[in-house]
Formats: sequence, C-alpha cells, structure tokens
Amino acid sequence: MKIVRYALFIAVAVLAIPAFSQGKPAADKAAPAKPAADKPADSMQILREKLKADKKLVVATNMELTEGEAKGFWPLYEEYQKELQKINDRMAMTIVAYAKEYNAKSLTDGKATKLINEALAVEESEAKLKRSFMPRLSKVLPGRKVARYLQIENKIRAIVKYEIAAEVPLAP
Repeated sequence: MKIVRYALFIAVAVLAIPAFSQGKPAADKAAPAKPAADKPADSMQILREKLKADKKLVVATNMELTEGEAKGFWPLYEEYQKELQKINDRMAMTIVAYAKEYNAKSLTDGKATKLINEALAVEESEAKLKRSFMPRLSKVLPGRKVARYLQIENKIRAIVKYEIAAEVPLAP
C-alpha cells in the first residue's frame, strides 16, 4: 500500500529531526566553518519543509480529488496542518521536558503527573482539532473522502507515535 510506504518515510524523517537539532557530530566539529545558510536552524527548516511537501504528496496521491474538491480541500488541509503543527510542538516540548528530567534522574512523582497531564491535554487537543475540522471538510468533500483523509492522517500519526514510543524510555 502506497500510504504505508510514504508514511514510514515521513515517520523516519520526523524522528531524524531531534538528531539534527542536537548539534554536529564530533567528526564535523573539526571541519571548517560552513556558511551561514548551513546553520542547524536552517537545516531544520529545510527538513520541515521537505516533510510537509512529502506528506502533502501522500495525501494528494491517495485522495483522488476532483478539481472542484481540490479547490475546497487544499486550503482546509493547509489550515489543519498549521493547527496540527502547534499540537506537535506542544508534544515535542513535553517529550523534551521528560527527557531533561529523565537524563538528570530528577523525575519526581509530581513532575511525572504534570507531564502526563500535559500529554493527555495534547491528545485531547488533537481530537478536538479533528472534530472541529470534520464539518468543514464535509462541506467540500463527500463523506468517504473525509473518512479517507482522516484515515491518512491517522495512519501517518500512528507510525510517528509508534516510533516516538519506541525511543522514549519508560519512567524510572
């Protein structure tokens, strides 16, 4: 199935983002300084743009939109992705906070409870976002295509969440 292959690529690429943000490997530190355009922040932005384009290609390939449907769908898709990015950023911050506590061996019961509550709030935000976009999508797409789009989003997010779960260690 095409969706799974593309989604797996996106998931692997998303997981590579933290590796890029942690700085250069030791071998690269001896290399001469690169021009300003090669700063890690710029590389991260390029990677994010590539991932967004790849995800959009997965959606476009699998949605089989008519011209009329496409006119209504793509603006909603872009708006949904912007809102989803805010949710992704919140989850990333929660994971970073957990990693900081885990690595410092300073995760207390209170801090763990706070992190759990934030993770649950993020999941609730994602469900609320889907719920709020469903009627809007239904105005521009038939029900089966709304279902297909949400399935595509769910499949991609499930793969990403699985890969993240595999990398995040259990609380001590």
